[in-house]
Amino acid sequence: MADWVLHVDLDQFIAAVEVLRDPSLRGRPVVVGGNGDPTERAVVATASYEAREFGVRSGLPLRTAFKKLPDAVYLPVDHALYEAASAEVMAVLRSFPVVVEVMGWDEAFVGVTADDPVAFARSLQEAVLAATGLHCSVGIGDNKLRAKIATEFGKPAGVFELTRANWVEVMGHRPTSALWGIGAKTSKKLAELGLETVTDLAAASPDVLAARFGPRMGPYFRTVALGAGDTVVSSTPWVVKSRSHEKTFQQDLESLEDIRREVVALAHQVAADVVAEGRPAVRVGVKVRFVPFFTKVRLMKLPAPTSSADVLADAALVVLDRFEHGRAVRLLGVRAEFSDDDVEPKPSRSTY
Repeated sequence: MADWVLHVDLDQFIAAVEVLRDPSLRGRPVVVGGNGDPTERAVVATASYEAREFGVRSGLPLRTAFKKLPDAVYLPVDHALYEAASAEVMAVLRSFPVVVEVMGWDEAFVGVTADDPVAFARSLQEAVLAATGLHCSVGIGDNKLRAKIATEFGKPAGVFELTRANWVEVMGHRPTSALWGIGAKTSKKLAELGLETVTDLAAASPDVLAARFGPRMGPYFRTVALGAGDTVVSSTPWVVKSRSHEKTFQQDLESLEDIRREVVALAHQVAADVVAEGRPAVRVGVKVRFVPFFTKVRLMKLPAPTSSADVLADAALVVLDRFEHGRAVRLLGVRAEFSDDDVEPKPSRSTY
C-alpha cells in the first residue's frame, strides 16, 4: 500500500450541469456566460467540448464566440445551480475512505492509500457518475503538482498517472507552458533565456532565473520543472481569500463622475459580502478595463481592518485615483481581501 495524490476534475463542468438540466442540449455546442445574450458585453464562463472545437473557450468575449459559432446555444450563468452540483460531487468523494481538499466548484485533491491507484480512481469516477450524472477526469501523482498536470492527459473522463518515474519521459520535451503555474507570458520570457522545454528549465541556473524573475519566483519555476510539489492533502475547509464584484458596461463610461459612481456602488455590494463573511477586509483592489480591452488592477492596504461600506467605498475611490485616466471604460471591479491570520495554516511537505 502506498500514499497517492489524486486530482479529480469535472469535465466541462458548467456546460455538463446545464445539459443535465436540459438533456436536449446533449451533443450540441453550448456556451455559458453573462446573461446568455451573445450580443452583450460579457465573457465565456465555459463552453462544451462541441463548442471548443470551434475555438470557443473560457474568457473569450461572448461577441467573439458568437462570431465563431452563431449556431451555439447561449445560456446565462447560474451560480446556485453549479454550487449545488459541486456539493453533490464533493459529498460522493467524501463517502470514500479518503481526505478531500476542495479546490473549487469543479476540482479537488484526494489523498488516498491504495495498492492500485488506477482502480481506485476509476471507482471514484463510477461513483460520481452514478450519483450525479457528471463525468470527471482523474490525475494520479506522488504529489499535487504531478496529479494536477496528469489530469490534462486524462481528459475527458480518463485516468492518467504521472510520477517521478515517468516525469521526464512525459514532460521533458514539452514546452514550459505545459507546467502548472507557468502561463504564456512567463513561457515567452523563459524562451528569451533559451529555455524552451521543461528539461531546459529543470537544468537552468537558479541564479539566472532569480536575476530575471526575482529571488523567489525564479528558482520556483525550476522547482516546478523538476516536478516537485506538496504531498499533503488537507481536509481543512477552504476559506475564501476575497470577495469581489465586477460590472461590464454595455455602453462605455466616458465621464470620470460616472466611473466613480459605479465604483462606489460596486464597493457597497462587496461590503455586503464582507459583512456576510463575518471577517473584516484588510485590502481593497480596483480593476479597470479600458477601451478597447486594456485591463489594469491596483490594490491598497487599509489603515485598519473594516467591514464598513463607506470606508471600503472611500478606499476604492483612492485606488481609482491611482489610475491614469483618459480612456473610456468598459468594465469595473472592486475586490476586498481578507487577512490570512484567522485561517489555520496547512502542513506542507514537498517532494520530487
